[in-house]
Amino acid sequence: MNALSPSAQKIQNLLNELGFAYTVIEHTESTRTAQEAADQAGCELGQIVKSLIFRGKTSGKPILVLTSGPNRVNEKQISEYTGEPIGKADADFVRAVTGFAIGGVPPVGHSQKMETYIDEDFLQYPTIWAAAGTPNAIFELKTEDLQKMTDGKTVSIK
Repeated sequence: MNALSPSAQKIQNLLNELGFAYTVIEHTESTRTAQEAADQAGCELGQIVKSLIFRGKTSGKPILVLTSGPNRVNEKQISEYTGEPIGKADADFVRAVTGFAIGGVPPVGHSQKMETYIDEDFLQYPTIWAAAGTPNAIFELKTEDLQKMTDGKTVSIK
């Protein structure tokens, strides 16, 4: 097994520190998109965790939405949960608040703690797959552990 890149190793170390026995897998092919990740993992598109960063339009705070692969986020719905309008964050903001580039943002290990919302559609799957710090690293986890590791609220996001 090849050594992980520094960003993927950071997530592997964090998972171990948090007490989760999950293994980060770094592929030679891209897992940047949900479909690419599903193809590499050999799972349904709905089992892919997309880590999307939004920005509060009033507060400027980062908001993490962990959504199922095929789903689009209803920004009005998330705005109701956060109590302020939100907008998509640009690449520089995403890197600043997470420490990772778009396409490899994991659900944990960010530079800043942020309000987190989890797509209720994940509840239909026993396991799901999430990015692990690079655009070609992923890890499989039990669905219920996503809430435990992120302290996110499970809600309707679409």
